[in-house]
Order: sequence, then structure tokens, then C-alpha cells
Amino acid sequence: MIAVMMGISAFGKVTPNERQAREMFDRIYQMVYGPQGSTFRYSVNIVGLYKTAGTIWYKGNKQRFVESRYASWSDGNRFYRVDKKEHTVELHNPKSKKKDRFASKFTFSPDNYYYHIADSREGFVIMLDAKPGVKSGIKHVKAIIDKITRAPKSLKIKVAFFWTTVNISNFRSGGISDAIFNFPESAYRGYEFIDKRPD
Repeated sequence: MIAVMMGISAFGKVTPNERQAREMFDRIYQMVYGPQGSTFRYSVNIVGLYKTAGTIWYKGNKQRFVESRYASWSDGNRFYRVDKKEHTVELHNPKSKKKDRFASKFTFSPDNYYYHIADSREGFVIMLDAKPGVKSGIKHVKAIIDKITRAPKSLKIKVAFFWTTVNISNFRSGGISDAIFNFPESAYRGYEFIDKRPD
């Protein structure tokens, strides 16, 4: 019994490596999602079954992305999703998981993970493993971080039994205008508007 208790106590301690990994992760997370905003190019590969590439912008609770077929704008109050092939615009609540078919699978809360950092030729490697009891969302993350700029370079994400690879380029933090997130309704006058709210 004493040995078990000692094991639990040791397991609960945060090592210097874990502390360093979490501190670096928090700084990078702030660079991406902070009030200053960020933008970057991405290419996504979900186990070879789904591939896409585009540009995304974040600023607080605002978001925008542009791909070859799809685009979205969210000003924090409304989420517009454009399908250029179907000529439709769906209107959603920005917090709805139904606004994107993959959104509910990639749920993430930073406190739900154990952190570890390592050095490599590609950059710093930050690894996240879901704590016991986390039943849904992201299970594991391997992030490659630029050693000089601290910008994210790539992510390998495990959800359930499949892996997703995200390559990141042209990362910039700061200088993002709020106007970027306003939906340009006049550009889609010929499209069918579908209001999915409340969702």
C-alpha cells in the first residue's frame, strides 16, 4: 500500500521537462490564438483519405479560412461556410460543432494533457498525451517548433484510431485586422443561403 501511494505521489509531480514543455506550448498557443491574431498556410492529410490546403486567420474568437473549394468567415457572432462547388453559404453559430464535419473530432483543452519536450534536427518537439479519462477529442500531438522563431512547423495529431498530419508555413503572429473576419456577402449574391441556426 505504501509503495502504491509513493507511486501516485511521484506520478503527480511535474518534472522540469514537463514544465518547460508546457511553458513553451502556452507561449506558442498564445502566438496563434491570442488577441493580436495570427495567420499561416497549412496542408492537411487525414490518413491519406482526405487532403486539403489553404490559409487560415485567427484573432481571439474570430476565424477565417480559404481553400480551393471551401471558405469560412466568423466574426465571433456568426459563422459563414461557403461551398464554391455547390454554390451554397451555410450560416451557423460559431461555437456549433455542426459547422464542420471534423470539428467535433478535434476538440482540445490544454489542461487535459501531459507535456514533454525533446530536441531534434527539425526543431523542438513538443509531445502531448491525453490524461486518463479524456474520452473524446485529440489523444496525442507531436508538434515541431522552429528553434529560432518558435513558430509551429508541423503537427501530427491522433484522434481515436487515425492520424492527421498538418504542415505549416508562412506563420505570422500579430498585425491581423478585424476586417478580415467580416463576411463579404456581396461576393456571394448568386449563392443559396442556408441558415442552420440554432445548431
